[in-house]
Amino acid sequence: MSPAEEERSLPLPERWPRASKFALSACAAAVAELVYTGVRMVTYEHLRDSVLGRTEGESFPLWKAVVGGISAGAIGQFFASPTDLVKVQMQMEGKRKLEGKPLRFRGVHHAFLKILSEGGVRGLWAGWVPNVQRAALVNMGDLTTYDTVKQFLLLNTALVDNSVTHSISSACSGLVAAVLGTPADVVKTRIMNQPRDKQGRGLLYKSSMDCLIQTVQGEGFMSLYKGFTPTWMRMAPWSLVFWLTYEQIRRLCGVTSF
Repeated sequence: MSPAEEERSLPLPERWPRASKFALSACAAAVAELVYTGVRMVTYEHLRDSVLGRTEGESFPLWKAVVGGISAGAIGQFFASPTDLVKVQMQMEGKRKLEGKPLRFRGVHHAFLKILSEGGVRGLWAGWVPNVQRAALVNMGDLTTYDTVKQFLLLNTALVDNSVTHSISSACSGLVAAVLGTPADVVKTRIMNQPRDKQGRGLLYKSSMDCLIQTVQGEGFMSLYKGFTPTWMRMAPWSLVFWLTYEQIRRLCGVTSF
């Protein structure tokens, strides 16, 4: 009997806890994404328009867009680190159940309070450095590329500010985000999965840079792009849906286009 058939064969009361755990994990993921995306979008637009001084209808220097994208991604992920940590911990509950271990959390709020009580405020930002580094690279690819390609199309082609322009820009941003984000994913995964001593220190890598150098020296540069295809297949549709939806919401709310 397949897992799906086994699930359907259970009485409804036994199915509800599983559905509840899935819903809680989904809720934690939604909260993390809401904080991360909300902060990074507001930060980028503020930096671009108020700090870096973009003028409407004129080309925006690429280096300024890069600074804005990196900064927005890093700041967004830093603020979202507690919610991201709660999301990961909630998703690990399913693995603990399969291993026969007791569940640690009753919900998102309980997970947040337990992590806070065990590790203090600093505990909520555990592992934030590689996540912030990855977010900075991904947003340099996502925000910077979308904004730059869109402005280039509007200023140098016959295209207007509509869904076609948004689609082309989002396709480019998804590709560049995958190119820049895949090495960061490889490094982050290796750091998180390395064996640790009793003090919690990694036995293989001292830092993200050390992991990067060892990986390139030992396996070659292209080893940083293991898993690129599935990463791009995930980022491309997400980028398309997000940017088309975001631009339409702004238009419906009477806000100028991004």
